[in-house]
Amino acid sequence: MAGFGVAVVYAALVSGCGGGQQERTRPAAAVDLAGLPQATTFTTLRGLPRDPAPAAPVDGTVVHPTTALPVAAEPGGRPVAALPDKQLDGPTWVPVLETRQGWHRVMLPSKPNQTTGWIPQDGGRLTTARTPYQVKVEVGARRLTIVRDGRKVGAWTVAVGAEKTPTPVGRTFVLALLKPTKPTFSPLVVPVGAHSETLDTFGGGPGTVAFHGWKDESVFGKAVTHGCIRVPADALERLSEIPLGTPVHVTA
Repeated sequence: MAGFGVAVVYAALVSGCGGGQQERTRPAAAVDLAGLPQATTFTTLRGLPRDPAPAAPVDGTVVHPTTALPVAAEPGGRPVAALPDKQLDGPTWVPVLETRQGWHRVMLPSKPNQTTGWIPQDGGRLTTARTPYQVKVEVGARRLTIVRDGRKVGAWTVAVGAEKTPTPVGRTFVLALLKPTKPTFSPLVVPVGAHSETLDTFGGGPGTVAFHGWKDESVFGKAVTHGCIRVPADALERLSEIPLGTPVHVTA
């Protein structure tokens, strides 16, 4: 598995289913982040804006904080959270939605779904890269499509959330790559930065939505999950090669 942000994490399953110079007119002031909530899949964040265009494409720019960074509701605003350098014991990579006055607006992996925040570009505390991939999930069609540099590299029929536990729609991103420590229904689990909107927890985790495999192929094409996307083995292998931070577009 290659790529700037792909890292296999040996961990318990936490999912909900089992360049030019930048303008720096408003630099980030030094702040104590210790008392702020962490922007992880385990937390609920308040006072931050939601994604303003959840169906819009993104350009593939992703960033990795090399140390914890303040997260504000607007460029130069008061920090209300901290974005750590690690997520689920792997590196944090998040997609950039827009850039303004030396700040990036990024997607965050916390509740509520589609939470975004502004992090500073200055200080040499960000690694910037570009992912050539996009992952698309059409819930109604039960379809997963992977695109690289605008070209489709694969499409599969998958299983999605049931009527009472639907797969949430909107923009999200590849958060981590997990290899469960005990035998389970899938050799790999690929959590994303979204959560079930009907379940607060599942299997002891925070209800994180994920891609994962399934031994019974008869489920593919059906709406039967707790919100996760069950995928065939070859689709899971492809997903395991995609860099962390890659945008995932889930549509109805």
